[in-house]
Amino acid sequence: MSCLPQVEAKQNKWQVRKRLHKAYDVVVLHLSKHTGVGFVCAVAYFDPGNWGVDLQAGSEYGYKLLSIVLLAGILAVLLQSLASKLGCVTGTDLASHCRLLLYNRPKHTLLYRWLVLYPLYVLAEIAIISTDLAELLGSAMGLVMLFPRLPLWAGVLITACDVFVILLVGDPLRRQPVKLFEWLIAAMVFGVLICMLVIITKVDVDWGQAFLGYVPSKNVFQAGSLYTSIGVIGATVMPHSLFLGSALATQDRLSKTPLKHDNLSISSLEPVSQERKTTGILNRVKSSWNEAFRTKAADNHEDRPQRHEDRENNSFRFVESHVYHGVVDIVLSLLGVAVVINSMILIVSSAVFYYGQGRFRSDSQNPASLFDAHDLLSRYVGKPAGVLFAVALLFSGQSSTIIATVAGQIVSEGFLNWSISPFIRRISTRLLSMIPAMVVALAMGRSGVDQLLVASQVVLSIVLPFVMFPLLWLTTSKKIMSVKKPESDLTTLTPAGSPSSPDMSKCETPKTSLPTEHDVEASPDGPTEMVDYSNGKIVASIGYLVWAGIIVANVYVIVMLALGKSG
Repeated sequence: MSCLPQVEAKQNKWQVRKRLHKAYDVVVLHLSKHTGVGFVCAVAYFDPGNWGVDLQAGSEYGYKLLSIVLLAGILAVLLQSLASKLGCVTGTDLASHCRLLLYNRPKHTLLYRWLVLYPLYVLAEIAIISTDLAELLGSAMGLVMLFPRLPLWAGVLITACDVFVILLVGDPLRRQPVKLFEWLIAAMVFGVLICMLVIITKVDVDWGQAFLGYVPSKNVFQAGSLYTSIGVIGATVMPHSLFLGSALATQDRLSKTPLKHDNLSISSLEPVSQERKTTGILNRVKSSWNEAFRTKAADNHEDRPQRHEDRENNSFRFVESHVYHGVVDIVLSLLGVAVVINSMILIVSSAVFYYGQGRFRSDSQNPASLFDAHDLLSRYVGKPAGVLFAVALLFSGQSSTIIATVAGQIVSEGFLNWSISPFIRRISTRLLSMIPAMVVALAMGRSGVDQLLVASQVVLSIVLPFVMFPLLWLTTSKKIMSVKKPESDLTTLTPAGSPSSPDMSKCETPKTSLPTEHDVEASPDGPTEMVDYSNGKIVASIGYLVWAGIIVANVYVIVMLALGKSG
């Protein structure tokens, strides 16, 4: 009997070690397979438009609106997580869902198409073009700050060439993820983060007051600060990122099956001469070029579902192995990167313009602009701080404009089922945004850039409710968000110790995901179980309240602008 405590201690120690080993495996799996989408989606939440609004908030109200930055980040996490869950569970992105729901309605088909589907598509395109327009100008501003003699229009032209970078790294929207694309974006994200961390150590920040700024106060509800707060929320939650997140969540991140290569053969594994190597490289370049400008065969669309009820959700195993990793990746990236970067921009703006030397500038009654921030940082903090600010803005704009272009591809393919190549689609999106950017850069110069950035955020805020509603409706529907549970997994539902499951500790698959609130319901057709991943009542209620609040905020902004009381 004296040995029992020792045996129990060894068993407990073994159980702890086993749990730690499982936790380690989960972390390694997440970092190696599931990390990437969060960084890609987070880019949209600290684009140059956010920079402009955060600088304005900090220069006019100090640290008081940091609570709004945090609130906007939490709202972004909610919506982006819903978009990720929608794509993972259904295997269909948000834009395609809209087409399947509205294109072939049994009654009033043309009315649904022309009064709902196509206007929604136009709004989505306007949002993407507005976003891409602001990102192009933001990147161009970063280049001009680094090279003062460079004209703003030339910076726009140079920035527009990033569309060729996507061609080099491959199509990021194919069935399996392109890790090179994801890590390229992640590198730019960390570039912005590192630059802002260095800058914030160089300015004089009252950290006590800064952390108090995260506590909501009645000052937020004053007329001027309320208008700016709405601008912060509108600039943070991006419609195009919801389309992008839902599309990337459909990818199989665990499959080890390589992508097919048409020209792969046994002879390609044999030693080849230098001449044959050169010929092979030329053929690959030619093949890549032809692939970039290809037109998809029409019969590719015949196999696709034409109505929403014809489509099928992903398998239960796919959903369980992806959905929670995707949500965790979104939460960590948005709260750990996007909110932190936005907070640092506002803190730097407050320290320099509201409390520091910037309050003595000649136009201190006006909100600070991006060029003002660069000039003051260079003058009072040091030239290296100004250079880091420009580099961070360049990385932010460059990564954001790449993401906006890819989102444009998702919107056109989803809403219209376009059959053009992704590369041509990206070029068309880039040209549509580059033309007005060039016009503004040539006609208005630096003075027009900030006005354009603010205008782009207003457009995005107006479009957001139209994109939010189908997302909330789809993810709240049990019919759409339910997945069939295979019969082999039904034994996991049997209580432990029952005759049908003699050793549950051995046969039950250990779960590597967060606890869920979904229910398992029996299908009336047979023993098949349906697992419901739809939003619970609390999440659905919060989502619709946020949707209604954004509509009210948009109406408020429009009325204030009409009355000429924007600040």
